[in-house]
Amino acid sequence: MKQSSIWKITAAAVVALAAAGTLRAEETAIKVDERLPDYVKVAGVTGTLNSVGSDTLNNLMTFWVEGFRKHYPEVTIGVEGKGSGTAPPALIAGSAQLGPMSRAMKQSEAVEFEGTYGYKPLQLSVALDSLAVFVNKDNPVEALSLAQIDSIFSKTFKRKGKNIATWGSAGVSDPVWASNPISLYGRNSASGTNGFFKEHVLAKGDYKDTVKEQPGSSSVVMGITEDKNGIGYSGIGFKTSGVKAVSVIGDDGKAYAPTYENVKSGKYPVWRALYVYINRKPGKPLDPLVREFIRFVLSKQGQEITVKDGFFPLSAEQAEKMRKLVE
Repeated sequence: MKQSSIWKITAAAVVALAAAGTLRAEETAIKVDERLPDYVKVAGVTGTLNSVGSDTLNNLMTFWVEGFRKHYPEVTIGVEGKGSGTAPPALIAGSAQLGPMSRAMKQSEAVEFEGTYGYKPLQLSVALDSLAVFVNKDNPVEALSLAQIDSIFSKTFKRKGKNIATWGSAGVSDPVWASNPISLYGRNSASGTNGFFKEHVLAKGDYKDTVKEQPGSSSVVMGITEDKNGIGYSGIGFKTSGVKAVSVIGDDGKAYAPTYENVKSGKYPVWRALYVYINRKPGKPLDPLVREFIRFVLSKQGQEITVKDGFFPLSAEQAEKMRKLVE
């Protein structure tokens, strides 16, 4: 996404985002765990934070910040989302205190951090996501196997398939669609979503050279919306009325939609945790502003924002485990 400067989050900014359709809330039956604690404001929280990292988490971080600032209106938090790969360097340099990532930090990134500070960065799971495979809303395809998806996107076929270049070879029998060439949309190399898809769907294979790399998840979805032969991938929170998410066939041969229930059960094959990394020195108290922001994210109010932005909430047990890491 073309975000060259850090966003200063204000109420007006959030209203503008929602008006532009960025808040992808749909009618949904997803409810947050009632056992999650309500957030309770504490005294002495002031200052400025910067968040640098994931495009996937960019809007969600923005909405979390706005919710947090209702409790602490004098706090300033900047949000910049250019890709998960930008989070570790910003944390290492100290130019960001929050590093949202849509993938786990690579070993090389963690080693560099530890080489600078003498300890590892703290990884916090803050939400769940199904990495969805999107097609145009008019496309008749309903389900694809991991091997088929690999054969569509990859040139190395690590899942032992053969090249799939038309919708007919992907299993679409409709003669209107069968001979149409498949048009590929993906993320750029700075993206954690790109890396996660490469590792878990392409089995660490290589992308085809014909993939149209996009700077943000919204761009992927927009491309597919405008291209009836398009297919691409992004977090489920970016779903719009112009695309549909296909079901993915698991190892048991059954097709699973990228729903919350299928993510919770682990049946949907391409689900992931979404993370925020922070710099916490072991045995030392965490900066109160960082601590309280994370506590808000892990609260009932924070996880309700997660659902409104189209992603999936943590359970009370998952959130409690993360909360203990910052207290």
